[in-house]
Amino acid sequence: MSTLEILKTGPLALVEDLGRPGLAHMGVTQSGAADRRSHTLANRLVANPNDRATIEVTFGGFSARVRGDDVAIAVTGADADPSVNGVPFGTNSIQYAHDGQVISLGSPHSGLRSYLAVRGGIDVAPVLGSRSYDVMSAIGPQPLQAGDVLQVGDHTDDFPELDQAPVAAIEDDVLELMVVPGPRDDWFVDPDILIRTNWQVTNRSDRVGMRLIGMPLEYRWPDRQLPSEGATRGAIQVPPNGFPVILGPDHPVTGGYPVIGVVADADIDKIAQIRPGQHVRLHWSRPRRPNVN
Repeated sequence: MSTLEILKTGPLALVEDLGRPGLAHMGVTQSGAADRRSHTLANRLVANPNDRATIEVTFGGFSARVRGDDVAIAVTGADADPSVNGVPFGTNSIQYAHDGQVISLGSPHSGLRSYLAVRGGIDVAPVLGSRSYDVMSAIGPQPLQAGDVLQVGDHTDDFPELDQAPVAAIEDDVLELMVVPGPRDDWFVDPDILIRTNWQVTNRSDRVGMRLIGMPLEYRWPDRQLPSEGATRGAIQVPPNGFPVILGPDHPVTGGYPVIGVVADADIDKIAQIRPGQHVRLHWSRPRRPNVN
């Protein structure tokens, strides 16, 4: 039996898995790891099934002490100089930690979120079928605090097959995202402002949504209201101030602001690693239908 005793959490540390799909009709969004690829890779490195929970660490500053049996661990996502008892090991690689040793993550060089996986997974009580915490609804295991003790689950008979995964460095320059136009792009005087503007991410961004500032988009019918519609991760809502909001994993299930486009699924995980102050360029993934007066 092994446990992790949380010593420090940094700005935010959450237990996350791949979320709770299929409950939007009950007012519950899927939630789950903000960077699904990094979460899945961390589990793969330690031979966990994809549904095992990891610890999502936002902007480093995390540490935990191993108690009990030795554990196999991996850290993916933002490179936060992970170490065991002060001895560094590589991001996207497998490492072993023994009873009493401390796993630490510093401030990441680039990117925003790191994922700590332990062979066997983080075994906390699931809520509505998931071990993910939703910051908007507060459903799921609460954000980690110093003094928390996390049980490590039973591992499968599979053994880690990789020592190191070749992963490209996270971009810290202007990030390019592909966007599927619509369904409400016709609500704007000039929807192509979305792709002509060099947007900047604000410090009011979180797992609910990433807020952008730049050249504001103008409603075509400023006095017209749109009935609330179903929302999805990656949808780009535009409130009356004209500044887009890209919905994150903990988005509301409905929204009344027009959606000018939706970030392509292949690019959604990139959003989890964008820091406040970083710039974003958006591109239509296919030709947009012209507005009809």
